[in-house]
Amino acid sequence: MRTLFVILAAAAALTTAACNTMRGVGEDVSATGDAVSDAATDATPHN
Repeated sequence: MRTLFVILAAAAALTTAACNTMRGVGEDVSATGDAVSDAATDATPHN
């Protein structure tokens, strides 16, 4: 029973860590997309 608890606790910790990591990657990709969009807008000639 103790082994099962340890395995479940480890799985929960890894799942939480993976979720936080993926959230960070998503935020980084979003920020990069915003920067590219802003640069394209700034580079577009305004009439």
